[in-house]
Amino acid sequence: MLCSLLNIIIIDNVWRSCLDTGLTLMLHFFTGLDFHTSLMLILALLFVLFYEAINGFHDTANAVTTAIYTRAIRSQFAVIIAGLFNFLGVMLGGLSVAYTIVHLLPTDLLLNIGSTNGLAMVFSMLLAAIIWNLSTWYVGLPASSSHTLIGAIVGICLTNALMTRTSVIAALNIPKMMGIILSLLLSPLLGMLVAGLVVFFLHRYWCTTTKQQHIHMTPAEYEKIDGKCKPPFWIRVALILSAIGVSFAHGANDGQKGIGLIMLVLIGIAPEVFVVNMNATGYDIIHTRDAVSHLQKYYQQHSDALPQIASLISHGQGKDEGELLNQPIKFHCDIFHAMATIELTQDWLHNLQSYGQLTVEQRSQLRCLLMCISETVDNIAKLSEISVTDRRFLKSLHQDLLKTVEYAPIWIIIAVAFSLSLGTIIGWQRVATTIGEKIGKKGMTYAQGVSAQMTAALWIGIASYTGMPVSTTHVISSAVAGTMLVEGGGIQNKTVKNILLSWLLTLPVSMLLSSFLYLITLKFFK
Repeated sequence: MLCSLLNIIIIDNVWRSCLDTGLTLMLHFFTGLDFHTSLMLILALLFVLFYEAINGFHDTANAVTTAIYTRAIRSQFAVIIAGLFNFLGVMLGGLSVAYTIVHLLPTDLLLNIGSTNGLAMVFSMLLAAIIWNLSTWYVGLPASSSHTLIGAIVGICLTNALMTRTSVIAALNIPKMMGIILSLLLSPLLGMLVAGLVVFFLHRYWCTTTKQQHIHMTPAEYEKIDGKCKPPFWIRVALILSAIGVSFAHGANDGQKGIGLIMLVLIGIAPEVFVVNMNATGYDIIHTRDAVSHLQKYYQQHSDALPQIASLISHGQGKDEGELLNQPIKFHCDIFHAMATIELTQDWLHNLQSYGQLTVEQRSQLRCLLMCISETVDNIAKLSEISVTDRRFLKSLHQDLLKTVEYAPIWIIIAVAFSLSLGTIIGWQRVATTIGEKIGKKGMTYAQGVSAQMTAALWIGIASYTGMPVSTTHVISSAVAGTMLVEGGGIQNKTVKNILLSWLLTLPVSMLLSSFLYLITLKFFK
């Protein structure tokens, strides 16, 4: 009894402490913001969470359709499982995809052009994504939330570049953008190929016994033979586990996009609190400073062996720190300023115990300096002359450099996870019907369901680990199509044409829509 009472007291104290911390953070968060900006900021955050909820019910069908249509699990339980593992996927998925999204938008503009334009960017981007996602969901078309978001970001970047008469090329991180677009375009083709190969090998090597042949039956065919609606136990387990894998991978990949969007909003509108991790400890800052020092020594030690590093040092020696400070903040820095940037960053981090010791402008500058250094490290690590050991060392330094810059408060991760999982229980039937009934001419076999889901879970999981946003919708629908082609049942041309049309149109339509909304929103905020 006494132990129970003590546990209750401890839990109550912890809960009160968490509430006090949350209230303190909230008050600090709105410090210095006028009422209008604060209101718009709250609305922007709600828009992000709404986008994630839409993403949830738009993409839930992708994770559970095959399990439902093969009768492995009832739709109500399937949706609950999808929501749970989407939540876990967001919580455990990391932040690599989130900051891939952050780095696409011109962060330097969000830091310097003022909160009004920053809010206009965010609102137009989110509105474009929400409008297109809702439209395609309403007609039951499996469209990609990832394509929509990337297209909206590109539209914002290009429109802003044209309005400010700056370089269109400089407005976009071209190498990263091309990598993301290539990933979005190739992942469905790979999903189709791999899922088709899995079904082919199952047909070839898993069909000798009667039990093994059951996996190549549709639920209707199996019911005629056995009289049972549900698939055999081991097939049912495989379908449920693969559906769980897709749900978890989806949460890890798509949930991070919401985290990235929220961090974009917070960094752009309230940089005094979120431009760097204000909760970073003195040890974290020392760790970052040590990474900068190790990188400087590496450049100096390898200047004779690598001409590229020699050019960094020779170009950096003549640069003055004051000259760098007086220049506008550039997110994509000039590689030839690398050594001068390192020296300046070391001076700022020297004896620094807390980022609270720096002004808001200094924090913004420091963030851009660290991003500049890390981008240079990434470019050097890709050189063919770099050994495997040195490449591993540079990648480790790259992570250490960004430890206090690429972060997300736990309340943001929980909010996104909750929104995504909550959205999974709403409106999933429309897209599920398209994937389950309208892609193939015949019913879905158990082998097709397992193959499609395993392929989707694999590719989406790999993409999340490497930091590349991919489309869960297009991966799973193309995987289903691949299995249908291998089975010989054929596909419904009308549905596949509509999916392909959506695949091709989503990027340009979302670009134009976000650009149009950006121009309108700018006038509204003025």
